[in-house]
Amino acid sequence: RRLLDRFASWGYALVFPPLMEYLDSLLTGSGQDLEDLTFKITDQLSGRMMGVRADMTPQVARLDAHCLPVTGPARYCYAGTILQARPTGLSASRCPVQIGAELYGHAGVESDIEVIRLMLDGLLLAGARNITLDLGHVGIFRAFMQSADASQLAECQLQGILARKSLPEWHEQLPTLVENAEVVTALAPLPDLCGDASVLARASRLWASAPAAVADALADMQMVVSALHVSHPQVALYVDLGELRGYHYHTGLVFAAYVAGQRSEVAKGGRYDHVGEAFGRAR
Repeated sequence: RRLLDRFASWGYALVFPPLMEYLDSLLTGSGQDLEDLTFKITDQLSGRMMGVRADMTPQVARLDAHCLPVTGPARYCYAGTILQARPTGLSASRCPVQIGAELYGHAGVESDIEVIRLMLDGLLLAGARNITLDLGHVGIFRAFMQSADASQLAECQLQGILARKSLPEWHEQLPTLVENAEVVTALAPLPDLCGDASVLARASRLWASAPAAVADALADMQMVVSALHVSHPQVALYVDLGELRGYHYHTGLVFAAYVAGQRSEVAKGGRYDHVGEAFGRAR
């Protein structure tokens, strides 16, 4: 209740997505990861496949596209039970309560900062202490893949290697999967570009001649770091430029919050500008 009241004080309106939907509506634009987590059943009235929601984010994107079409920025929050076909961690429940917030209609980094600040405020309100925020940006790796004109298969394989943090495999497979020698040289240090905020300055020096999208991504991350130093100085920041969480649907900044005593993240999010495209309203 306190969390929802805090969201409301920031201008986030409470919405109530349905527990079950037809599968094509529930999974549109969300990627393979969510489909694997979704319980599927047959609707006895229509014979169509339905699913029990495993994540509310795509549902809110559809609400923004069709049910609540606002011109300009729109803010929504939600809370409710979700059901997942398999646990996402060793100690995770398959039927957790999910609470979250979404901001649509603004392309600038200011909205990323707002959402991250709201998430951290919520965690502090819930009693979390010793928070570490993990920051990444999927646009960096994607920009290099586009400049190298890499195949979708090569991109998928390299993304999987980064997810596993397999350094020997990375250095062995990168020259094989990417033909552009300049991109290979630029990407070689990517898994090691992690640590405190000084990583951003080191990356800027290494990638001085990289595509413009890379420089823009690093500048956005620096703005986020500077803003959080002011608003949440008690939160430890960890920058990981090889973090590709939700790569198949995220388009920009990605973030996750960790607290002592918990094996996995307690909150996560990111920018996903194309998720509403499938509903006819990419915002």
